[in-house]
Amino acid sequence: MDGPANVTTAPRTVEEIFKDFRNRRTAIVRALTSDVEEFSNLCDPDKDNLCLYGLSNGTWEVTLPAEEVPTELPEPALGINFARDGMNRKDWLSLVAVHSDSWLLSVAFYYAARLNRNDRKRLFGMINDLPTVYEVVSGGPRQTKDRSSVDSGSKSKITKQSSDGQLENMSRGAGHEGYGEDDGEHSETICGYCNGIYNADEFWICCDVCERWYHGKCVKITPAKADSIKQYKCPSCSSSKKPRQ
Repeated sequence: MDGPANVTTAPRTVEEIFKDFRNRRTAIVRALTSDVEEFSNLCDPDKDNLCLYGLSNGTWEVTLPAEEVPTELPEPALGINFARDGMNRKDWLSLVAVHSDSWLLSVAFYYAARLNRNDRKRLFGMINDLPTVYEVVSGGPRQTKDRSSVDSGSKSKITKQSSDGQLENMSRGAGHEGYGEDDGEHSETICGYCNGIYNADEFWICCDVCERWYHGKCVKITPAKADSIKQYKCPSCSSSKKPRQ
């Protein structure tokens, strides 16, 4: 077996390790969302113990675990296929997602073992800015980012393309003062509706309640309509506020 976790050159810097983490995470998210039918079919309970690997090249694979002992990298959860038919599908996918989050962190910090304390802290901060696989798959609440340097007042964050083609990050408030977040921070943002990855050419809007980002087209909000919104609530947060019948 060629070992799904093998890499040609181990990442060493914070940026390299984060890129490796991001690629593996993106692959697993794809397996559990857009590629879920293919993933489910591969998890045949009649087969031996299978693992879900997110690879550093951005692809995913369901296969047997590495045979060498000790393994080159930490291994993901073993036997994910056995529970496929014995659980509610959503619960099964959420369970795989939780184990995948644990595995992704273990791989990242296996590489980060030789980093100093400040670099490890910076790496974790970069990782923590992304929603977990579980949050994406289950639709659970996303951990909000620390905006200590930003006005703590409630404002709708709107990302849109300006007339000169430049991306503007605006807050709903006096003067439309910007948050000062560059495109790099948003480049790993995932749409809370379709799980699509951020694209600077598209209009996005952020929910003031859960702070998830959405394609404007997914939640039927246009730039013109957004200009008239004082506080935006996504469909999930709007429905959760409705009184029970």
